Amino acid sequence: MQKNVTNMKIGERTFQVAESAYVMGILNVTPDSFSDGGKFISTESALRQAEKMVDEGADIIDVGGESTRPGYQKISDEEEIQRTAHIIELIKTRFDIPVSIDTYKGKVALAALQAGADLVNDIWGLKYDRNLAKVIAEAGVPCCLMHNREQAVYYNFMEDVKSDLRESLEIAGEAGIAQDKIILDPGVGFGKTYEHNLQIIYKLKELKTFGCPVLLGASRKSVVGIALDLPVEERLEGTLAITVLGVMAGCAFVRVHDVLANKRAIQMAEAVREGWKG
Repeated sequence: MQKNVTNMKIGERTFQVAESAYVMGILNVTPDSFSDGGKFISTESALRQAEKMVDEGADIIDVGGESTRPGYQKISDEEEIQRTAHIIELIKTRFDIPVSIDTYKGKVALAALQAGADLVNDIWGLKYDRNLAKVIAEAGVPCCLMHNREQAVYYNFMEDVKSDLRESLEIAGEAGIAQDKIILDPGVGFGKTYEHNLQIIYKLKELKTFGCPVLLGASRKSVVGIALDLPVEERLEGTLAITVLGVMAGCAFVRVHDVLANKRAIQMAEAVREGWKG
C-alpha cells in the first residue's frame, strides 16, 4: 500500500482530497460528444457554459476537444488544439477556477498547458502517447490517469484493472511524476461491459489501496441508461445515485455534466457520512 495523498494542489487551489469530494464540470467543445455534442462548439456558448458551472459550484472545469464516445472518430492534434487552447485561455482569464485538459496526446496537452491548463486528464493512463508523461512531468502539473482497454477481455476483472493501473503508475513514476500529483479514474464506460461497470462502481474502495485520490466519471453514461432503460437526456437521477456511492466509497472527485445537482448530492452524502460520528 502506498502512502495516502491527503492534499493536492491544482492550479492555485489546494484540494483536501482525503476529506471531501469535489465536482469536475464537463465542457465538451466538440460537435459529436455522446451527451452534449455541438452545444458548446462556439466560443460564446462554451464561455456561457463555463460561467454557469462556476456559478453552480464547480471546483474544476474539464475541457475536451475530441469525443471519446464508443466508435468515436479521432481528429488531428492541430484540430484538437484549435478547439481547446483558446477556450482554456479565455476561461483562465475570466474565471478563478482550475482547468483540466481532457486529452491523451502529448502535443495537445502541451498546447493546453501553455494556454493555462492546470491538470491533464488522460483516458489512456499514459499508454497511448508515451511523450505525454514527459510533458506532464516537465510542467509539474497533476494528472488524472484512467483505466482503459481496447477490448473488455479480463481474466480476473478487478485484479486486472488494478494491474493495468499499476502500469500507468509505473510509467508516471519513470517519467518523474510524483505520486501526490496523480489522480486515478476507474474508467467507467471504457473497455468494460455493463456488468464490469456495475462491479467497478460497487468496488471503488479497492482502488484506495493505491493511495491516490480517485475520480469517478459516470455522468449520463450507458451504465445508467441500461440500468434504468433511459435515453441520455434522462439519466440525471441515475448519475446522482452513482455520485453518492462514490462519495461513500471515498472518491475525491466526480466528473459530471450537471454541476449543481451533483454538488447538492455530494453535500448531502457528506453530511450523512460525517454527521453520524457526532
